[in-house]
Amino acid sequence: MGISPIQLLIVLVIVVLIFGGKRLRNLGSDLGSAINGFKKEMKNNEEEKNQQERVTHLEDSRIIDAEVKHKDETKG
Repeated sequence: MGISPIQLLIVLVIVVLIFGGKRLRNLGSDLGSAINGFKKEMKNNEEEKNQQERVTHLEDSRIIDAEVKHKDETKG
């Protein structure tokens, strides 16, 4: 019930005859560059998200600077 290799070959020959080899090559190149651009933007988006999480984590942490004195020293 599936597509046989001979049917795929016939479809490929028809597509090459209709569009031509050069146009198919350009379509493949354009598709490849679009996929690369998409992957690059996804990576940039993930890096920005990680950087924003680090900044938020730093803002949430608190630093308390204090000097500790013993009870005996304060009475004196």
